[in-house]
Amino acid sequence: MKEARIPRSWLMLALGTGGQTASTTVLYGLPYLLPALQRELGLSLVGAGVLVSCPIAGVLLGLIGWGVVADRYGERVALSAGLLGAAGAMALAAAAPGVRPLGALLVLAGAAGSSVSSASGRLVIGWFPPARRGVAMGVRQASQPLGIALAAAVLPPVAHQAGLSAAFGLCAALCGGAGVAMVLFAADPPRPGPAAGEPAPSPFRGGYLWRLNGVAAALCVPQFVVTGFSLLFLTEVRGWSAGTAGTVLAVANLAGAGVRLFAGWWSDAVASRVRPMRLLAVATAADLVLLTVGAAWHSPVATVALLVASGLTVSTNGLHSTAVAEYAGPDWAGRALGVHQMGQHAAVVLVPPLAGALIAGHGYPPLFAAAAAFTAPAIALLPHADRTTPWAAPAIPAPPAFEERGLGRSPGERAKGG
Repeated sequence: MKEARIPRSWLMLALGTGGQTASTTVLYGLPYLLPALQRELGLSLVGAGVLVSCPIAGVLLGLIGWGVVADRYGERVALSAGLLGAAGAMALAAAAPGVRPLGALLVLAGAAGSSVSSASGRLVIGWFPPARRGVAMGVRQASQPLGIALAAAVLPPVAHQAGLSAAFGLCAALCGGAGVAMVLFAADPPRPGPAAGEPAPSPFRGGYLWRLNGVAAALCVPQFVVTGFSLLFLTEVRGWSAGTAGTVLAVANLAGAGVRLFAGWWSDAVASRVRPMRLLAVATAADLVLLTVGAAWHSPVATVALLVASGLTVSTNGLHSTAVAEYAGPDWAGRALGVHQMGQHAAVVLVPPLAGALIAGHGYPPLFAAAAAFTAPAIALLPHADRTTPWAAPAIPAPPAFEERGLGRSPGERAKGG
């Protein structure tokens, strides 16, 4: 029985990672189509930025609802329905007759695809014990830079050779394949029964969860600035070709996936999600300041700092998502992750059009300076210690060596030495 559980947990991790990778091409990969949107639809940079924001606006509409679905009906239902819905919306977007219908379909795709943000993290957390959740969530969160890397490498050349419709069709195929895999193979993790028939108290009553939400929202702005405008900076300012820039950024985002894996391992090793988060946020701030100065002085240092920022700005995502789910507990994790993601997307929904206007009026240095400024409130808001809520018995029991060293306990318990 125990042997059957081990591969199932890793299968769930693979499904969650694959689903997030596929949905990322829709939710965060469209900035790599900015040149094609301007070229084929005759849009300004600001107008194209509005279209790129449409999936994010859709995410805001869907996150909490999908969290409720995951909490009440299970992760499998939420993930399969959301991914298949996103696939259908993107397939229709490929044949959209104009800019407004296209924008509406991109909003719908974002709303459907947001199920992955609410439910896949819960799926992974539920199948892994506390001592391995950092690494597991690091793998799952690595799917976002992997998806962005895929979008950077594939979407620009596909749009250049076959047009926007082909690029949207590719996104639809990726989401559809992931959705079918969820239907066939996903399984909901075990859940504990309510204690004495009483429902778990809401984790939103205290300030801890809201502080984590604020941290994530603030750190998401520089992440989206770097993700959304790296290609334009390298092509317009540095004079790189779109193909070369896309390939280099794909490699940089793959490195970002590795950084997330390292951050997850680090958080397990030190029994804390918060401490690595603080150090990584400080490193991100320093790199963005270097990027701003380099861009202002037209220095090659800016290019290096930009590529480093591709990894650093995404490094904390797995940590704060894990911290939120562990604090919320199994009865509230879906809704808590939905609210958590909603705050991040609310913070960045206007970034593409506002950033486009800032670049058009003042260039890139003020944009990078603004991104660096958002790291300050994130560092200030970070809690000083981790807090957790017990989950069900995990799918992979921690081995005796872990228990002897105290690693089978939650980060909060280990930090207290209890």
